[in-house]
Amino acid sequence: MVIRLKDRRRVAAVAFALLAASSAATVFAAQRQALPDLLDAPAAADLRAQISPQLSVAVAGERLVGVGVRGIVLLSDDGGRVWRQAKSVPVSVALTDVHFATPTEGWAVGHSGVILRTRDGGETWQLQMEGRRLAQLILDDVQARTAAGDASLGRALRDAQRFVEEGPDKPFLGVRFVDARRGFAVGAYGIALMTEDGGETWQSLMGRIPNPRGVHLYSIQQRDADVLIAGEQGALFRSEDGGQRFVELETPYPGTFFGVLIIDSDTLLAYGLRGNVWRSADRGANWEQIDLGQPVTVTSGKVLLDRSILLADESGRLMRSSDAGRSFKPVEGSFPTGLTGLAQGSDKAVVLSGVRGLTRVDPAQLVAESR
Repeated sequence: MVIRLKDRRRVAAVAFALLAASSAATVFAAQRQALPDLLDAPAAADLRAQISPQLSVAVAGERLVGVGVRGIVLLSDDGGRVWRQAKSVPVSVALTDVHFATPTEGWAVGHSGVILRTRDGGETWQLQMEGRRLAQLILDDVQARTAAGDASLGRALRDAQRFVEEGPDKPFLGVRFVDARRGFAVGAYGIALMTEDGGETWQSLMGRIPNPRGVHLYSIQQRDADVLIAGEQGALFRSEDGGQRFVELETPYPGTFFGVLIIDSDTLLAYGLRGNVWRSADRGANWEQIDLGQPVTVTSGKVLLDRSILLADESGRLMRSSDAGRSFKPVEGSFPTGLTGLAQGSDKAVVLSGVRGLTRVDPAQLVAESR
């Protein structure tokens, strides 16, 4: 199946709508009109922060940390029952993903090429990367590879030069750290970075990922030396050596994947648009489609502490698997629509992020199946 350019743009628009809780056109128009202000203005205190759209949530030891629009970061120290706003965030752009390597050290990424770091469990954040530096870093990398004799980089060089000309409008969409020093960030138009010193310096991964079309990269997962990246047009990329080299996994689905879960050393579960969920039991060599019963986009997933798997879709439906992803059953209850992420705290409760803020789901409710 061939996806025409206009189809790709439509898919990308849907994806950004899910991640940014508004239409892609609106988000990018606003960003272009006010980029300097958003990058330079710290996130403001907001009395309605607790019900603002939240795009991701993560565990930081005993704390939960959510990130969302206007640079809003929310913290909870009681399992997601009560939330408060972080003390200091240096930007006001939408933050799309967050991950903690330790209870105190974490990273958040977002629009305008932003990467933030915290060393105090999310109370205060420091800017490590923004779109102007990101574009120049990508261009420097392509020029260095060209100077080293790689004659195949004509398109990559043109794209990198265009990134510099267009300014800081490329969003990061996923971040994952192996430990406090080694981490990855991926995003729109194939942007991908890696750090080995806790984000003090970053290097481009775009020459290591076989993505000549520059498809959008929506999320990244890591387990031991395995690193997996999910993106549009059925794109799945895997590294078995900690990110030194990536190969593309062939999948039977040509649409967007918003995420991929590493279930165990052999089993993968990829999910995305229109309720598409695909499972591989042989590290991505072969895939089978898993029927969820309705064609609603799956926006997030998580392997829970009891090794069951939880998926969330944009209609607010939660689906749980207790057989390593072979089948799913709906969780009983009514949950907010527009879900964007989920995390499980140390008390086994799950916290959902979405366009209406953050919602706690008690452990007993997770195992109650809808009749």
